[in-house]
Amino acid sequence: MPATPESVVRSWFDELWNRGDETTIDRLLHADGVVHGLPTPDGRPIRGPIEFKRFYQAFRNAFPDISVELVHVLSQGEMVAAHCRVTGTHRGNTLGMAATNKAVRFEGFVLARITDGQLIEGWNCFDFMGMYQQLGVLTLNVANPSVSG
Repeated sequence: MPATPESVVRSWFDELWNRGDETTIDRLLHADGVVHGLPTPDGRPIRGPIEFKRFYQAFRNAFPDISVELVHVLSQGEMVAAHCRVTGTHRGNTLGMAATNKAVRFEGFVLARITDGQLIEGWNCFDFMGMYQQLGVLTLNVANPSVSG
């Protein structure tokens, strides 16, 4: 039975993020796949498995116990959207800061185009600002809306 866009996205999060199986990247991300909206040093989209592995390894090392729960998944044709809830403990010295040993919980959304069982293009919108606030490296004063960190 061929993989559906929903089954590919479910496998991506379960196998890669929850189980830590890095081979999932080579299997499910197309060689020319583009991933938008994840924090990268230069702010540009991630292209292909090699670049994605660098992001994955840095994030996984920062949060070795990361868990991603798919709260809702909607699929139409080649497109699939997932509402994700992320939890983990910041134990690694990656992401440009020393480990804080603080737990985080944040949410976000992914929209992905899946063709022939592989992710061709993905758009991510996660509350990374909330994650950094929980780690104590970013503060937001709502009475005075300037950002400091």
